[in-house]
Amino acid sequence: MTITHGGPDALGVPRWDFSTNANACGPCPSALTAVQRADARHYPDPAYTALRESLAAFHAVDAARIVLAGSASEFIGRFTAWVAREGGQRIWLPALAYGDCTRAAQAWKFERVPAPARAHLAWLCEPSSPLGQAEAVAQDAVASGARVVLDRAYEPLRLSGRCSLEPAALQQVWQLWTPNKAMGLTGVRGAYAIAPERAVAEARALDQLAPSWPLGAHAVALLDAWVSPTAQHWLAQSLETLRDWKTGQLDLLNHLGWTVLPSDANYLCAAPPRPLDAVALRAAGIKLRDTTSFGLPDHWRLGVLPPKAQAALRAALQCAEVVQ
Repeated sequence: MTITHGGPDALGVPRWDFSTNANACGPCPSALTAVQRADARHYPDPAYTALRESLAAFHAVDAARIVLAGSASEFIGRFTAWVAREGGQRIWLPALAYGDCTRAAQAWKFERVPAPARAHLAWLCEPSSPLGQAEAVAQDAVASGARVVLDRAYEPLRLSGRCSLEPAALQQVWQLWTPNKAMGLTGVRGAYAIAPERAVAEARALDQLAPSWPLGAHAVALLDAWVSPTAQHWLAQSLETLRDWKTGQLDLLNHLGWTVLPSDANYLCAAPPRPLDAVALRAAGIKLRDTTSFGLPDHWRLGVLPPKAQAALRAALQCAEVVQ
């Protein structure tokens, strides 16, 4: 099975990588230092006691509600398996969704249904991927009675708007966090979920389904650093920079005749005025993310990058127009 994803490929790391949603201001210096100083000589605490407590304090929840995961993808697979074990058979997914949710559902033979009210499991993502928008049915999903997971990987990189779920509603869903994107360190895999208020027993059941040490020393270091005041201050400053860069990137794409879809995040989807030669762009050191695998053909997702990268994109696209 071929898995489509942004980032490095067989040609290595793209010089100008618009294909990922990582914070282009990164890596966060304090988080990078923490990862580099991680003690890889020893196993982490298998219960991750201190890490659970620091994550819980950051979110002002009980530590018993924290579920650690090797990555968002690992959690998606484990959570889907758990719902299937509990008798779940039907799933609701947004029309445009991360492919791992679909793959996990297929692996466990879930039936995809058209409305959350008919589902045993529902997946949400805000800001959504690939669009960077709010989920129109978020409130309906919470009220549906299904087990609802809200992927909040891009919430720390929100540049406008706000979550469509109020604080009380958020306490009723599983919140999945993947801070490596916000910290600009996507090569360090590590995630966590916050269980709903009355789902501590379910959180423990998910822990029991995990392998030993789902997080290595480097992931522990990243998650510890993520909740520190130093990292959060850096993140807040980076958002101001990203907003400026995004304005410039929107101006560029509009000037070149692209049709740009609305986005609240540090990435956006757009349709070019004519088909792109992705192979030629990649040879020029530029990689974009084809959104066909998300269910959005003829569009590309572009992470917000600095002006120098935007200038390289402009030159490559204008060169392609001359060749054509």
